[in-house]
Amino acid sequence: MSITNAVQDRNRELARRINEEARSNPQSPYANKFIGIANGQVVVVADGLDDLARRLRQIEPDPTKTFCVEASRDYTIVEEIWGLH
Repeated sequence: MSITNAVQDRNRELARRINEEARSNPQSPYANKFIGIANGQVVVVADGLDDLARRLRQIEPDPTKTFCVEASRDYTIVEEIWGLH
């Protein structure tokens, strides 16, 4: 396994645990926040996606080493996005 894949796996697993915590405990510091993870560690907790993305890029410019999760979201639900043309 490459180093990049190992980092991505750690990031995904941490995101999964954070989301599980936030969904089961509304008092979690991560509940209803956007969480930025880099190299297997939480590095940003933000209220908005724009702020999260900006700060995460400053901390880790290599996007293959980062991961974002919207804590408290149920990722098992399929969301359909409709557009007008």
